[in-house]
Amino acid sequence: MKLIITIFILLALVLNNNAKNDNLYKNSNQIKDIRARDLGIPLNGVTGKYNSITDIEGIEVGHVTIKKGDGNLKVGYGPIRTGVTAILPRGKKYDPVFAGWYSLNGNGEMTGTTWVEESGFLEGPIMITNTHSVGIVRDAVIEWQYKNKIFNTLYNIKDLFWALPVVAETYDGSLNDINGFHIKKEHAIEALNIASTGKVLEGGVGGGTGMICHGFKGGIGTSSRKINVNGKEYTLGVLVQANYGNRNQLTIAGVPVGKEIQDLKPEITYGEKKEGLGSIIVIVATDAPFIPNQLKRIARRVPIGISRVGGYGSNGSGDIFIAFSTANKDAANREIEKSVTFLPNDFMNPFFLATAQATEEAILNALISAETMVGINGNKVYELPHERLIEILKKYNRYND
Repeated sequence: MKLIITIFILLALVLNNNAKNDNLYKNSNQIKDIRARDLGIPLNGVTGKYNSITDIEGIEVGHVTIKKGDGNLKVGYGPIRTGVTAILPRGKKYDPVFAGWYSLNGNGEMTGTTWVEESGFLEGPIMITNTHSVGIVRDAVIEWQYKNKIFNTLYNIKDLFWALPVVAETYDGSLNDINGFHIKKEHAIEALNIASTGKVLEGGVGGGTGMICHGFKGGIGTSSRKINVNGKEYTLGVLVQANYGNRNQLTIAGVPVGKEIQDLKPEITYGEKKEGLGSIIVIVATDAPFIPNQLKRIARRVPIGISRVGGYGSNGSGDIFIAFSTANKDAANREIEKSVTFLPNDFMNPFFLATAQATEEAILNALISAETMVGINGNKVYELPHERLIEILKKYNRYND
């Protein structure tokens, strides 16, 4: 009898662990690894090793994804399709970076941007989550910075600590129990702790788990570009959380893909059914030396990349962007006079172009990587069908063999 009981206990533990792995996963290989260039979409520009924001030395990205439950919505219980993404400009240390931000349409939130505008510095990580979890994620960042002393490692500040974290959001309430407040402090802290360099998962992961883009499943996407200026190579990278746009406007490589695919539209039986609502958050990073006003200029070029895919900053969209530079280390030192370097404005054109190109490709990577998802009340959002996309590109002679 004892042996039988022991077997049942072990079996229950295994099943429980498997359920946890199905419902909460971090940086793993559980997401399909197919990107825009893999499908022959013609894209311009030279990418970095990973074609990712992490091609810039020192940048770390972490996702925590929560997928749990099926069936009808029961607020507070699920179904849950949400998560949180962390972007750390210099990894897990305190060394503020020059930054600038810009909003194309402000029906959204990115906290901490007034101080970024005023000071010219981004002083910690950037977090992205769902609309109703901004507050808890912001609190978690403060707790994480304080407990890990990621605020006084460079300066002689022993007792003073304050923070204005940058936390952005897009709305996942068509697939997720957004009013159930399932993102907890520990999820945001875990995303920060597991953030790493190298390859970044895309599609329905992290903050992008429950997102919809141009009537297909959207989410997280990233891309990068190499830029040569006077014989010196720089990198610019973009990460997006894409949750915007309507089907008819979807354009890929100049081809009206959305008009060509008029089926497979979201099946929304509960919640907002109007097309074109939602938002996009875009983070631009570079290792080129730029000062805050120049980084704001770069952030203003993000909409060019969005427009190439069919976005136009609709009334119901929160299109908010932030750009930072990892050059000029220790520039925020408060105890000594500092000198900084920056490229002349006349050298900025390649970075403007790279921003547009990488933003476009990051959105496409989010669409290509995302998988069909069923959420609350059976609401269903289809993935962009790869084979049909290839046939459409061939029809318009835009396929890259």
